[in-house]
Amino acid sequence: MPTRKAAGRAAGAWRFQLRFLAPLLVTLLAAALLALPLMDRMTLRWFSRDLNLRGALVADTLSDSIARAMADTPAASQSLRVLFDRAVRDERLVAVALCTSDGQLIRASAGFPEGLDCKAAHAAAADAEPVWRLPAGSVHVGWHPVASDSGPDTGLVLLHDMSFVDRRSVETRWLLIALIAGMGFVIAVSTVAVAQLSWRGWLEGARALLRGEGLVRPLAPTMPGLAPLADELRARLRDLEDEYRRSAAPEMLMWSPERLRVMLHQQLRDDEVIVVSNREPWLHEHTPGGIVVRNPASGLVTALEPVMRACSGTWVAHGSGSADRQAVDAADRVAVPPDDPRYTLRRVWLSAEEEQGYYYGLANEGLWPLCHVAHVRPVFRESDWRHYREVNERFADAVAQEAKRQDPVILIQDYHFALLPAMLRKQLPKATILTFWHIPWPNPESFGICPWRREIVQGLLGSSILGFHTRYHCKNFLETVDRYLEARIEHEHSSIVYQGAETRVESYPISIAWPTEIESAAWPDIEQCRSHVRALLGMQASQRLAVGVDRFDYTKGILERLNAVERLLEKYPQWIGTFCFVQIAAPTRSQLDEYRSFQLRIDAMVERINKRFGREGYCPVHLLAEHHEHDELTRFYRAADVCVVTSLHDGMNLVSKEFVAARDDEQGALLLSRFAGAARELREALIVNPYHVEETADTLHRALMMSPEEQRERMRSLRAVVRDNNVYRWAGQMLGDAARWRLRERIEARVERHGMEVA
Repeated sequence: MPTRKAAGRAAGAWRFQLRFLAPLLVTLLAAALLALPLMDRMTLRWFSRDLNLRGALVADTLSDSIARAMADTPAASQSLRVLFDRAVRDERLVAVALCTSDGQLIRASAGFPEGLDCKAAHAAAADAEPVWRLPAGSVHVGWHPVASDSGPDTGLVLLHDMSFVDRRSVETRWLLIALIAGMGFVIAVSTVAVAQLSWRGWLEGARALLRGEGLVRPLAPTMPGLAPLADELRARLRDLEDEYRRSAAPEMLMWSPERLRVMLHQQLRDDEVIVVSNREPWLHEHTPGGIVVRNPASGLVTALEPVMRACSGTWVAHGSGSADRQAVDAADRVAVPPDDPRYTLRRVWLSAEEEQGYYYGLANEGLWPLCHVAHVRPVFRESDWRHYREVNERFADAVAQEAKRQDPVILIQDYHFALLPAMLRKQLPKATILTFWHIPWPNPESFGICPWRREIVQGLLGSSILGFHTRYHCKNFLETVDRYLEARIEHEHSSIVYQGAETRVESYPISIAWPTEIESAAWPDIEQCRSHVRALLGMQASQRLAVGVDRFDYTKGILERLNAVERLLEKYPQWIGTFCFVQIAAPTRSQLDEYRSFQLRIDAMVERINKRFGREGYCPVHLLAEHHEHDELTRFYRAADVCVVTSLHDGMNLVSKEFVAARDDEQGALLLSRFAGAARELREALIVNPYHVEETADTLHRALMMSPEEQRERMRSLRAVVRDNNVYRWAGQMLGDAARWRLRERIEARVERHGMEVA
């Protein structure tokens, strides 16, 4: 039975509880009453903004039809009346009017208020709360300029019914009141529960809270009833992270190098960042004029350079330039960029034999065809595997030497370093290791061909976060782990726990750097680009042009693309003499027999098509088998009527995004393989199966026949996707996840540390 002293303590707890709860509940009620008008005002502004966006979309949709109606002067009034009457069938659109810029009414739909003229509408739309009161209720007033190539400047006045705002405001009030009441109830119940616990435990928890340990101190053995919260806390942290990722909408502000730097300073402040890649961001080369420094064109370099400049970190890469050894110090380091040093480049040296085995051998004769499932037999040699493992060990030692802290953020890039994460995990167990696999990941059956499948998967599971381009590749990796290793896989959280360590598997679609206004302003206009390309290829002004841009690689579907061009000329002979296809193919990996024989097959096919369909003054296919700088590629993109991307299997394919970014005239058509990762983002492209020659030929014909209006609609959507999901967003998402991972680990470490201290 409880003692009198214990009963007295319990009564005191109840009295304390009532003294605490009464003012709390009064405060919550007052807060609710004060918050209601503010919520009404915020709700009105939110809906006004949404209606402005909706109105802009409606105006943009009607602009072409209005322009055509205005051009037909005798029937303009009637055409506008029909157009506006059709528009106001929308359940929320009350009335529509077209006004001149000086306030003269051109045409209004039935139901447009008599007391509202164009000047009053323009003034109302400019107000912070653009609402016009009518006897039947309030309407939102929107004024939207209408684009027109001819005729007077006009504005479209749109009146939206706002009765739904009142209904939703009432719902919001009741939800807010219910929320406040629920919070009060939860706080009351929590207070009752805490008051019934030991006063000693309460005071210890308060002292821990003052020391910043309030989340973990209640887990002490002095309060055994709350001990299970340790595991629950870890689970909730993971759930919160998942919820954040699911609910995060596309950012309102465009990602840029500056925004990436700001994010880095906010979320990874004072953290050390190390990048590891096979290709170096700067290389030194001997030239007749002396040593020159080049910044090789690469999407990877474009994305990660702002990170390294911001954090003054270290980039570890293979030194491949002819003058690289002369540029480094005794520790194989050089400060870059040369004109404004911001970070350190650490070069790792490979012998010709090591490069042959590690890079050309296992990486490009083994893993590349294996992961691309391109019907080319992968080659696996024991000597290549030995070199691959040794080079990964050398890079691991170099990273460990460069790490100034025990917990750096390490970004490992691509399939050249599959073993590196696990090696680094042994040397730097506290590091946050983020690995990005830039090529596809095949299904478990295909990957099972690799003799060292277990070792490669185990190596990648040394990563804290493992990134792929698409969710499909993530799914394949999870299934591969499930097939070949004993690991716990949590599909809901997309995570793998192997030998006590967790790896998060996520998709991060890579992209390009969206051109700045200065860069796009420097481009030659479309007609100049067309004249340049036609002169270069000997084309006539009336001929249509399709372009393909790739490396000379069997995974890019160049052979299938040429088959489709040949079938197009067979099936639609009207294109003979009026259609040209140019294939730009930069030579690559010419040391490998498979690549040399592939280039010979392409040469032979181009020659056959030109002999079959060519004639004097007309060459249907042009093969430009040489490297082209980005400025020259931009001219081809801007001159082309169609860009053809027919990858047989591709992680992403950035050519498709480069073409979209280059078309600021909102013209041109993109024909895109369904097997490229970009097809999951660029849904307004013409998606094809490149293995189906007939389908590809028919789609190419459709692209050439596409109207300018359809091209504009598709290209606007494509450009919005590529602009918003640029390469800086790719890097920002990965680094943001790394920052959240580190925060979660620190909280968990604090929980465990305090649990041990109390025990």
